[in-house]
Amino acid sequence: MTELTDITALLLSRIRDVPDYPEPGVMFKDITPLLADPAAFTALTDALAALATDAGATKIVGLEARGFILGAPVAVRAGLGFIPVRKAGKLPGATLSQAYDLEYGSAEIEVHAEDLTAGDRVLVVDDVLATGGTAEASIQLIRRAGAEVAGLAVLMELGFLGGRARLEPALVGAPLEALLKV
Repeated sequence: MTELTDITALLLSRIRDVPDYPEPGVMFKDITPLLADPAAFTALTDALAALATDAGATKIVGLEARGFILGAPVAVRAGLGFIPVRKAGKLPGATLSQAYDLEYGSAEIEVHAEDLTAGDRVLVVDDVLATGGTAEASIQLIRRAGAEVAGLAVLMELGFLGGRARLEPALVGAPLEALLKV
């Protein structure tokens, strides 16, 4: 229990609140101080890699853009492949795409279909779980590629935005792990 308390305190101490960014009334959670601190970044990477191992993951999917920063070292630490899920039009060659609704409008994400196979168990990694739209779309995309979703792991969950309630049905029992809940 002490180890979990220690990592929680370390991670929280390295996340900076930025008021009124990107617009008035929003309190942005800036993780760049955490990334700049080798001890905190290593602790975060180790914690997420342990979740990947516990979930029996064979690959890590990182969601653009901060999910790339977190997911790639997690994949290396866990000895797994890393697959980027990008905004539409950013990947060369054949892709699978998934559209999803935003508060105002819609967006689309893509993955190289050949990077995921029927034997893969995929852990989705991202920095923040907010409303869950992008994460839900990535879960649909992974399943459409023929792979299994092993779970979703995030550094921080913004509980007041309801992302967990949106994602739990889509996860169909796969774990949703948040190291920090705000």
